[in-house]
Amino acid sequence: MLYIDRRLVTHFDFLILIAIIPIIALSHYLILESSVMLATKQLVYFFVGFCAFLFFFLLPIRRLEWLIPFFYWFGIVLILIVEFLGSKKLGGQRWLSLPFTDFTLQPSEIFKPIFLLTLCYIVKQMPPPQEGYSYKEFMKISGFILLPFVLIAKQPDLGTAVVLLCMGYGVLFIVGVNKRVWMVFALIVAIGSPVAYSFLHDYQKKRITDFLGDKPSYHVEQSIIAIGSGGLLGKDKDEATQTQFKFLPIATSDFIFPALIERKGFFGGFSLLLLYALLIFHLITLSVTFKNDYFMRALVAGIAFVFFVHVSANIAMTVGFAPVVGIPLPLFSYGGSSFITFMIFLGILENLLAFRFDPTHKLVKYRS
Repeated sequence: MLYIDRRLVTHFDFLILIAIIPIIALSHYLILESSVMLATKQLVYFFVGFCAFLFFFLLPIRRLEWLIPFFYWFGIVLILIVEFLGSKKLGGQRWLSLPFTDFTLQPSEIFKPIFLLTLCYIVKQMPPPQEGYSYKEFMKISGFILLPFVLIAKQPDLGTAVVLLCMGYGVLFIVGVNKRVWMVFALIVAIGSPVAYSFLHDYQKKRITDFLGDKPSYHVEQSIIAIGSGGLLGKDKDEATQTQFKFLPIATSDFIFPALIERKGFFGGFSLLLLYALLIFHLITLSVTFKNDYFMRALVAGIAFVFFVHVSANIAMTVGFAPVVGIPLPLFSYGGSSFITFMIFLGILENLLAFRFDPTHKLVKYRS
């Protein structure tokens, strides 16, 4: 007699779905108001994203761990191909055009889950000693973190590169590194920051000077006006002048948060932040649960970090508390590569949660 293993249902984390479904629905509502064409394309991204979620949920990841290093280097090759065959948009060469379609793929976004799985694989193969990783082990893992950081920053896509950097060293912080190593690392960062600044592109330097200047940039100024005009309850669609008259730039992606507040007010923005906080806090509690499983601990910590960095950096830049960088709001900003990437993250997480007590990784079992 065939039956579905009940443990798949009992160990599936429904709280994650409860948090993300309202985020996705609200995003589509806003983008539909802005552009029917973009909303139609977004539905395609939703479909592909949920298919990716289902694919990675059913994939026997634990049995295929040995392939993770191969996919890491395959992702590096894709990022290198962008250098020669990539298409330019918004001042950067970051996308690959998909043949016979109007869609593009951003390899640096798709690389994020590969990058995190690689860190999980390394930590599992080389678990930290009680006192944390030493200099030698820290430098070895840093090589896998800094290589994609340099390649992606060169595109230039400093936002995604910084996200990978924060994710990588965030995972190491959770897993455990010797305190003396962190002190030396902090000293190197402090000394190397002025040198790194000299390698930035002119427009990136301008964003930093605009952030440090007395007057915000045009983008941030219009964003602050949109946020201030929303009030507590927001405005009707026809009265949302910042969005409707296109004063607010990139209102469907990078600056979608001020567009939300202009339409739905303080309570709309607070509700969105509450959903993100619920998701991030839940992920942090999961990382505490898996103390002895370094693969899971690194995975959950990495996903929590990537959500936190995206949310905090995006919102901080829209209110002038951080330089403007191309970091979207997870599952909320318009964009196929970003949406699919986060659905892959969650599909991998749900896979390892639901199948953690089933080494055979079978959905259906036979019972006599």
